[in-house]
Amino acid sequence: MSDFVVIATWTFGQTAVKAAVPLLQAGKPALEAALAGAQAVEDDPKVHSVGYGGLGNSLGTVQLDACVMDGQTLACGAVAGLENVRHAAAVARRVMEKTPHILLVGQGAQQFAIQQGFPLETLLTPESVTEWEKRRPLANRPRELLGHDTVTVLALDRKGSLGGVCTTSGLAHKLPGRVGDSPLIGAGLYVDNTAGAAGATGVGEEIIRIGGSLLIVEAMRAGKTPQEACELAVRKVNAVAVRRGVHPAHVAFLALDPRGRIGAACTERTNFQYAVARPGSMELLKAKEV
Repeated sequence: MSDFVVIATWTFGQTAVKAAVPLLQAGKPALEAALAGAQAVEDDPKVHSVGYGGLGNSLGTVQLDACVMDGQTLACGAVAGLENVRHAAAVARRVMEKTPHILLVGQGAQQFAIQQGFPLETLLTPESVTEWEKRRPLANRPRELLGHDTVTVLALDRKGSLGGVCTTSGLAHKLPGRVGDSPLIGAGLYVDNTAGAAGATGVGEEIIRIGGSLLIVEAMRAGKTPQEACELAVRKVNAVAVRRGVHPAHVAFLALDPRGRIGAACTERTNFQYAVARPGSMELLKAKEV
């Protein structure tokens, strides 16, 4: 039996790792613990970029994206553009377990969630509507758009298996139907016991553009440490931005390998923090800017 590790994005990652730790201590699988952590953030109305209390798209509708992946079997599931269902990551897990598919979107995802017993509810809160209104003047200035703080949770359980979850309400004031990196296996999340786990947060278009999470996992497979692999991905984001003649977007990556080593890196001025928990300890760390 090995020690467990769980890491999660941003300061609200502390909420996620606190929820995940008791399950890992009890010997539960990594994916189950990561899902519990992500769901704790989805339930928090103070977090306006995930789940309940998330910020709406340009029409004011909250559309959720999420995916899950099991490092043992590479089983995965995802939903995108899911409306009126709070626990998008749990629905993604049901897609993985109950269907032959990986990704369900829009009305199909919602219908599947209803069939699986998930309740329909409004995801808006008075606070999230106020925040959405406040950001409306910025809607036509993409570099100033906020609200892309995905929660990604990566876990290593006591049996040495990895699991990961990524869930978000996406960019505030996005076009209806816009999908970022969070539900895309290989972009927002990738988990493989034979190499490692990686997840992303930030402007999803730039993460998709480089296949961020898969890039990091394959770099670890090739012998790089989690830290080196995350820095490699950020350097690629920077290089692509130069090729496109734009400033690098706010993007950050997390990684965890089968030995329990961690890594994190972000583009400049992203101010990315992440939570890490091991047996008997929890800390909030600042990622290296590249």
